[in-house]
Amino acid sequence: MASIMVDDSENLEKAIKRFKRMVEKEGIIREYKKREYYEKPSTILNRKNKTLQRKLLKKNRKSHDRTSY
Repeated sequence: MASIMVDDSENLEKAIKRFKRMVEKEGIIREYKKREYYEKPSTILNRKNKTLQRKLLKKNRKSHDRTSY
């Protein structure tokens, strides 16, 4: 369950954006952005490679945490 603490002085729009990011990060709701512009094949490939690298780093970090004491 995603929850955030909102300060009295905090802007409401910022709090909503923070909540939205947290929900997407936890995988509760995924918002797929519609591409309204042409994207070169090389940029698509770079974006996919970056996401793959992030996944592998996360996987390695998790496996390293399990094995180290």
